[in-house]
Amino acid sequence: MDPVTIAAVGKGLFSLGSELLDRVIPDPEARDKAKLELLKMEQDGRFEEMRIRLSAILAEANSADPWTSRARPSFLYVMYVMILMAIPIGIAHVINPAAVLTFTAGVQAWLAAIPEELWWLFGAGYLGYSGARAIEKRKGVTK
Repeated sequence: MDPVTIAAVGKGLFSLGSELLDRVIPDPEARDKAKLELLKMEQDGRFEEMRIRLSAILAEANSADPWTSRARPSFLYVMYVMILMAIPIGIAHVINPAAVLTFTAGVQAWLAAIPEELWWLFGAGYLGYSGARAIEKRKGVTK
């Protein structure tokens, strides 16, 4: 289940639970305590889900299988090359603007052919990888 759906379901359950508490518990002080406990339970669930996701990312990064442990860094290297290619393309634009415009239109068409969902997946992978690396560095377990 995706994070947006989980968040929506969590909010729905919290509001439903809060509404039930309003109807069932007449004492305002006891009702507020029950709502606070419900909110704590919701947050604990979110933190547990985040911990599970990070543990999966760390397990992949520490995998002995070269393909699994190198897939994310390889994608990042490709993205870095794409970004760094802007420098020579900018210089080439000074020399032959028409050729660069044609080249740029081709690259834009090529990138537009990639579905938007994949871009979101790539972004999530990048954030997950960089987050896992930050945790490793903080714990002092970097390779």
